[in-house]
Amino acid sequence: MKRIFLFVLFAIFSCQVYQPSENLRNGDLLLVGSSEGNLSEAINAVTQTSKKTNYSHIAMVEKSGNDIWVLHASTENGSERIPLKKFIKNQKENDVQIDIYRIKNEYSPDFDQAILKAKSMLGKPYNYSYILSDTAYYCSDFVYHSFIKDSIFEMNPMTFKNPGETEFNSGWIAFYKKLNLEIPEGEPGCNPNGMAASEKLEPIGSL
Repeated sequence: MKRIFLFVLFAIFSCQVYQPSENLRNGDLLLVGSSEGNLSEAINAVTQTSKKTNYSHIAMVEKSGNDIWVLHASTENGSERIPLKKFIKNQKENDVQIDIYRIKNEYSPDFDQAILKAKSMLGKPYNYSYILSDTAYYCSDFVYHSFIKDSIFEMNPMTFKNPGETEFNSGWIAFYKKLNLEIPEGEPGCNPNGMAASEKLEPIGSL
């Protein structure tokens, strides 16, 4: 009888185990670790920061009632809104970590407005050139524009060279050769590692 009672208590406790996603808020940011894909590795290689961030993708959380959605620009589907569970499943297939970041209270952005702005960009294709456009978006560009009204993030000159090196990263040379474009070195842009290193954000956990 005692064993049965202990088993029931364990079962109840297991069902009530805290899930990190339960603490998510509107406007939280999901930073996805670099994977072994060529593009992911190329992004991470040239955007490393002194804070040792190691990300190649960024997305934004929307809570609607009991549902949690992810708004982001993906290489597969462009700018889209998908359930959190699907987002996690897609990223975990690449065996990468997903970290949660939150904009600090003192910067108090209008999260509802940010989500409305993000939704206005849904359906646009992915911007593979990383040259700013209002007809296509890449992941950090999508998040930047979502919060543009509150000036949370900044654009900075892009570089496609590994830190401390003078030559372009070989992955980016091949990438832009396929696009038949010049590498947009020095053009304004943003990236997941730079955003994660912002003093306006704080890490609050992982999924």
